[in-house]
Parts: sequence; C-alpha cells; structure tokens
Amino acid sequence: MQSVNANIQRTGPDFWLLGLALILLCMGLMTLLSASGIVAERVYADPLYFFKRQLSFAAVGILLMAGIMSIPRGLLYKLQYPILFAALFLLILTLTPLAAKVKGAHRWLSLGPVNLQPMEFAKVALVLYLAYFMSTKQAIIKTFSRGVIPPFAVTGIFCAILLTQPDFGGAAVLLLILFFMCLAGGTRLIYLIISAALACGGAYLLVMHEAYRFRRILAFLDPFKVAQNEGYQLVQSLYALGSGGLWGAGLGDSKQKLFFLPDAHTDFIMAIAGEELGFVGMTLIFLLLGLFFWRSMRVAFQQENLRDRLTAFGLALSLGLSMILNMAVVLGVAPPKGLPMPFFSYGGSSLLATFICVGLLLNLSRTARSDA
Repeated sequence: MQSVNANIQRTGPDFWLLGLALILLCMGLMTLLSASGIVAERVYADPLYFFKRQLSFAAVGILLMAGIMSIPRGLLYKLQYPILFAALFLLILTLTPLAAKVKGAHRWLSLGPVNLQPMEFAKVALVLYLAYFMSTKQAIIKTFSRGVIPPFAVTGIFCAILLTQPDFGGAAVLLLILFFMCLAGGTRLIYLIISAALACGGAYLLVMHEAYRFRRILAFLDPFKVAQNEGYQLVQSLYALGSGGLWGAGLGDSKQKLFFLPDAHTDFIMAIAGEELGFVGMTLIFLLLGLFFWRSMRVAFQQENLRDRLTAFGLALSLGLSMILNMAVVLGVAPPKGLPMPFFSYGGSSLLATFICVGLLLNLSRTARSDA
C-alpha cells in the first residue's frame, strides 16, 4: 500500500509545540516562585509579588498567543511595516525622559505599574521585516545596493539605538538574527563574511572604548581573580551550579538566592534552577528546550511558501539565540549580556514576546506539510 503524505495540509496547529511551550511556562513559573520569594519579601513585603505579576503576564501572553494563532496570515503579513515602525518608535522613546533608568541603562519604558522593554518586541518586528524582504526580493537579493543595504540599514538603526541605551547584548542578538536570516535568504556569502568581520571590529572598538565593557571581558576570562568586583555575579552563578550536584539541593532550598547571586530571578535564574534541581533537573530542562527549538524549526522546514519558511525560521532563531546566550552567560561561556531566558526569567516584555513568537509559529504550523 502507498502512504499518503507530503502535500497534505494540516488544518490544526502543532499541538506538540503548544504543549512544550506550556510545560516550559509551568516549569518557569515554578522556578521563579522559588528564586524570587526572598527578595520579593524584603523589597515588597510579599513573597509572591514577582510570581503573581509573572502569572498575570503569562495569562495575557496565552491570550495573545491564542489570538495570533488564529489571525488570517494575509492580514498579519500586511502589517510588517506598521509593526516595524512601532518597534522603532518604542526604541526611540527609550532615549527620552519616558525611559526608566535601571543599573545605568535606559532599556525600559515606564508605563505606570509596568515597565516595557522594546528590545524584546524589536526582535519579532525585525524577523517579520527580514522574512518579507528576503522572500519578495529574491531577484535582487544577491546585489549589494538593493539586496544588502536595505536590511543592513534597518538593522543598523535598531542596533544604534540599542547601543545608545546602552544594550550591547541586544544589539548582538539583532545582528545574529540578521546574519542567519540573510544566510538562509540567499545573500552572497562574501557580503556576509565582510559584514561579520566589520561587526567584530566594531565590537572590539566598543569594548575598548568603554572601560566597564573591558573590565567585564577581563572578568569573564578569569572571574575568580576579581571575585569581589566585576566577576562576583559569575562566580556566584558557578557556585550555585556547582553546589547542585547530581540531584540538586531541592526545590526552594537554594542558598545563592539568599542575596548572594544578583538577578537571581531574572537573567541568572537558571543558576538557581541548577542549584535546586541539579544535573538531572537541568538535563530535563535542556531536553525540553531542545525539543521546543527542534519543533519550532520543524515548522519552518515544512513550509512550502518561502516567506512562511523564513518567518518561522527567524522566530525559532530568535527564541533559540536567547536560550543559548542566556545559558552561555550563566555557565561562564560568554560575557554577561543581560539577556533573559525565555519562559523562565522574570519580566513581562520577555514573556509576552515569547508567546507572540509561539503564536506566530502555531499559526504557521497550520500550513506545514504533514509527515505521514
């Protein structure tokens, strides 16, 4: 008997992807509840303060995901420029008095009871624009003036604003998204090699120009040499991961969250997860994150339409880069960049942007080729 496959169109979303997203959300909420209770009680006299806020962000994110999953794709694709300009406008607002200054950076907009981080939504906007450009400009994509300059210029404007905030890590993420989407879209390799070399040179100059960036690099190379200064956060992160052992100290029994590890419920929440859940627990988390990323990429690979394929690829790449870079920082493989872990780190902007990406991927999964 012959099997029927290949060209059958799915009518429903990818429920495996949806299930993995919800499982990761539940694990993230559980980890956040443990990691944030001490600091929340001291600062806000409510040990559930961060957990309750994250739970409310999660509820809004799930509603957004459900709406985006069902929206007609033709309507969605007509909005790439309004979405791009809206993201640019929000980034520009971070350079005005409306921006909230946190740890010397103006990355957030203060909107009453919540702070909005435009960078998280700029990633989604850039992916939608690049997917549109790469898919509709295939005839000129290999030319420099019309196929390379426009997407590089748009990304460059975004990065320039981020560096002004300053947000060196955010700019690096956007450049990586640009590089890999151009590679997938058909840009000439020589242009990408030259641009990568120029970007590395620019990064070197930026690091050498700012003393605090240079100190961070030195601290990253040997954190224990400056364990009481620039290397303090990374050293405490490594202590947390090392003390977790095979099975972990147990959920809620972390010692590093007792004001030893800064940002224990935000950028370095995975260090607390490693301390409490141990090697076995972290292996399970990595496995789930890997399955989620594979399932997201699978949506891209199964698309017939080039724009659909590039959009799904860019969204999966955006989430995957955030996951990899966050863990690289926590493990001491990369210098601190201030990047949250999707589903886990506290922050409404990150969680909402994550669920927007999931909603778009689920929307695209409706037209993926069936495997069986």
